[in-house]
Amino acid sequence: MDILEAVKLRHSVRAYTQQPIEREKIDALQQEINKINKDSSLNIQIVTNDPDAFNTMTAHYGKFSNAVNYIAIVGKKSKDQDTECGYYGERLVLLCQMLGLNTCWVGLTYNKKKNKIKINQDEKLICVIAFGYGVSQGNDHKRKSFEQVTKNAQNAPDWFKKGVECALLAPTAINQQKFRFSINGNKVKLEKRLGFYAKIDLGIVKYHFEIAAGKDNFIWE
Repeated sequence: MDILEAVKLRHSVRAYTQQPIEREKIDALQQEINKINKDSSLNIQIVTNDPDAFNTMTAHYGKFSNAVNYIAIVGKKSKDQDTECGYYGERLVLLCQMLGLNTCWVGLTYNKKKNKIKINQDEKLICVIAFGYGVSQGNDHKRKSFEQVTKNAQNAPDWFKKGVECALLAPTAINQQKFRFSINGNKVKLEKRLGFYAKIDLGIVKYHFEIAAGKDNFIWE
């Protein structure tokens, strides 16, 4: 499975089986996390077999079950930390999909006090990504159209259109898709609109756009 196939197949999953995750898959995730932590201001951590993190009333209300494995997105406190979290977190989400694992972005429904995450004084736990073998492969959701998330882009080049279409497959909080693209020559602008976890969504959407558009075709404005 390549990354574009992973984008199309990946859906949010909250219920997992008790099937243990193979060591080689954990190692592959850890290797990617090491690269990301080196290239960013993040301190991403992987936690396995922790039954306490999702043992909360909100998690049960959110229909999480057997969610014992998760990736903690921890980062240094800054104005860009949420966007960085989304960008690099989605990189790991799609790697999970390529490894045959299911995932769910989680902002609130986990226990922020009873977990195995290490947070330094200048850092903040931004969110977590639950992962494992899903009971199902999840369900698709209704998406906005190209026209609804772009501005003056009717005559845009094919790479831009492919990027936006891939961005429309990106997960966003409560499927709100609060973003808009515009293009000027080879310069692309991505704007967030008011919404729940909009900055994290912006990072996720940015990564999706780059996957299909090709980073050599444009520069971010």
